[in-house]
Amino acid sequence: MSKQLNLFSKSHLKWKKEVESLSKRDVDFETLSGEKLETCYFPQNPTESYMDQLGFPGEFPFTRGVHANLYRGKLWTMRQFAGFGSPEETNQRFKQLLNKGQTGLSVAYDMPTLMGYDPDHPFSIGEVGKCGVSIFSLKEMELLFKGINLDKISVSQTINGPAIILLAFYIAAAEKQGVDLNTIQGTLQNDILKEFTAQKEWIFPPRPSMRVITDMLSYCTKNMPKYNTISISGYHIREAGSTAAQELAFTLADGFSYIEHALKAGLDIDQFAPRLSFFFNSHLDFFEEIAKFRAARRIWAKRLKNKYNAKNERSWKLRFHTQTAGCSLTAQQPEINIARTSFQALAGVLGGTQSLHTNSMDETLALPSEKAAEIALRTQQLIAYETGVANVVDPLGGSFFIEQLTDKIEERAEEYFSEIEVLGGVINAIEDGYFQREIARSASDYQTKIDSKRRIVVGVNDYINKDQEIDIPLLEINSNIEKKQINNLTNLKKNRDSQNVQNALFNIEEACKSDTNLMLPVIAAAKSDVTLGEIVEAMKNVYGEWEESSSY
Repeated sequence: MSKQLNLFSKSHLKWKKEVESLSKRDVDFETLSGEKLETCYFPQNPTESYMDQLGFPGEFPFTRGVHANLYRGKLWTMRQFAGFGSPEETNQRFKQLLNKGQTGLSVAYDMPTLMGYDPDHPFSIGEVGKCGVSIFSLKEMELLFKGINLDKISVSQTINGPAIILLAFYIAAAEKQGVDLNTIQGTLQNDILKEFTAQKEWIFPPRPSMRVITDMLSYCTKNMPKYNTISISGYHIREAGSTAAQELAFTLADGFSYIEHALKAGLDIDQFAPRLSFFFNSHLDFFEEIAKFRAARRIWAKRLKNKYNAKNERSWKLRFHTQTAGCSLTAQQPEINIARTSFQALAGVLGGTQSLHTNSMDETLALPSEKAAEIALRTQQLIAYETGVANVVDPLGGSFFIEQLTDKIEERAEEYFSEIEVLGGVINAIEDGYFQREIARSASDYQTKIDSKRRIVVGVNDYINKDQEIDIPLLEINSNIEKKQINNLTNLKKNRDSQNVQNALFNIEEACKSDTNLMLPVIAAAKSDVTLGEIVEAMKNVYGEWEESSSY
């Protein structure tokens, strides 16, 4: 027996014993015809590179998954991104989704909240509650989660520029519920680097923004050990027009940058790295997406172990949330979007995602209606319970096509890492406009292919129904929401202790000027009913604002 085959055989026996000791869901893991299925399948004659490149699920380099038995033990968390209008309206939607079998909540905030403005700011006019829920104070956060136990449900919050403030509201709301912070599970997106690269919802310049995030990471590592402080996001990079390889490379480069800043701040990598998570897009090139997810795990594991010297295996594991590609949905023939989303969700599951959001068919036209959101959730449940894909770990592993695609994406990502390193790292590359240029070039190339019909988008550049009218019900946001939220803001300011507010804002500015961890004064401000916009302005007084230079 060759040395490689002997190593494989010993590792296989060890892996099988581990799998047998793990709990399983109470279902039949067999085909519809009654054929029993193994947990995972392997080559009879592994190649020399098998253990280094693939290995076993739950073991380094995690190409085949971060858990030994993956969905046999626990299905992915099913989330639907939700938020619109007032906190009360979104609270009602949350409860509806939970009653229909959703297993985690994901909060969408409106544009004023994302940009750090209160509802009465001139820039907020016409936008309050339109693309998400309006939250500007602790009281609003309490209303958002009224009747929802924050120690029982995992909550994801899509917020970046003012993330420290929304986290402070959330912490204060949880404490008012009597929740022990040690038990809180959830994720804060808090990925400011991709804002500069793709989404453009920043407030402060890159360098002070990294200080803020490092303070948050330090606080949560100590006080909220089950909480994911940063969800390093490729989703928006892909939505901006990147390729799959660019999404992967730029996202992981951001992750490495967060690690390096945390290490410089004196944090222990094995204390914070296990709580970093990722957020990827699942687009329509089915096999490429699956390969991308597999390559991501392998690259992260190798870097964390070999470059950053992480010793804890949990630090090596890249855990990720997936959202289907919003940019792939069409306003034309919107019902077809149900099929698009289904293929994308299936790719995420076959790629081993830990959490999944499926877009609704109407999202190019309006925020999702209740019915459309239900169909999107049912899509996940159908994949989980009817297709059989959750019965086997990494069922496409070993395919010549999948393995070569995985290797190619890894190679291309490494080329991008080298280019970023030459530029002096991620922050320098952002300031130089490197990421923006690369994404813009890819987006332009893709659009050229659509315009020339070298790529067909059904209903858009071929198979067009010219006279079809949109006949699905759309969600309409009450125009009185803005007035209501401004009234709530006015009443809040009338009834709070103004001296406490001034003291809290002073303490925030002083913390910004010093090495004091910002989380503590921001949480104190939240408890004193200081608003989102007021805290942002105090931080701007010290950090200033960021203006992107043009890049062509």
